[in-house]
Amino acid sequence: MTFVDVLIVIAAGMLVGWVAGLVTKKSGFGLLGNLGVGLVGAVVGSAVFPLLGLNAHNALGSFLLSVGGAVLLILVVRRIVCARSAAEAKA
Repeated sequence: MTFVDVLIVIAAGMLVGWVAGLVTKKSGFGLLGNLGVGLVGAVVGSAVFPLLGLNAHNALGSFLLSVGGAVLLILVVRRIVCARSAAEAKA
């Protein structure tokens, strides 16, 4: 993987994280957090959605699966944080 490829992956991850933040009502994690969510979300989307029979056959499909994975990741992280906050409030 060349340096340019790495820059493209980072830019795509940032875009995916930003779109996922918009989809989840602007509850993103900031620039670096969105980058991480986008990159991890792309992996999650690439791993989970084919198990459900959803496959990407072009760049747009890959982007949509990545956004879906990032949204899924944001919702799971939000659920964990909310549950943890509720448990701490009871303690």
